[in-house]
Amino acid sequence: AAERHRLDPELIHAVIRAESAYDPRARSPAGACGLMQLMPATARRFGVRDVWDPAQNIEGGVAFLRVLIDRFEGDLKLVLAAYNAGEGAVAKYGNRIPPYRETQQYVQRVLGYLGVG
Repeated sequence: AAERHRLDPELIHAVIRAESAYDPRARSPAGACGLMQLMPATARRFGVRDVWDPAQNIEGGVAFLRVLIDRFEGDLKLVLAAYNAGEGAVAKYGNRIPPYRETQQYVQRVLGYLGVG
C-alpha cells in the first residue's frame, strides 16, 4: 500500500500505532474501525468493503492519507490533524490544526512515533 500510494511505510506504521496499537479489531466509541480506524463514510469513500480485513483497512487508510497529503501540500501536521479530526475541521480553522485537545495530542503522538515531534 505504501508503494502504491507513494507513502513512507514509517508514516503508515506511526498512524496504525496511534490509531489502534495494531489491533485489527479495534473500534472507537465514534465508530471508527480496524487498524487505521476508518470511519464508515471514509471506508466507503475508498472502496473498503470489510473494515475488519487488515489489508482492505490499510489500503483505505493509506489512500486517505495520500489524498490528505495532496490536499494539504505535504504539511504533515495538517495531514495528521485531518486524519484525526476530518478535512472539514482543518479547513474550518483556516488550514490549521483544530483547537481540539485530542487532535493536538494525536498530531504530536504520531510525530513522536516518527521521531520528528
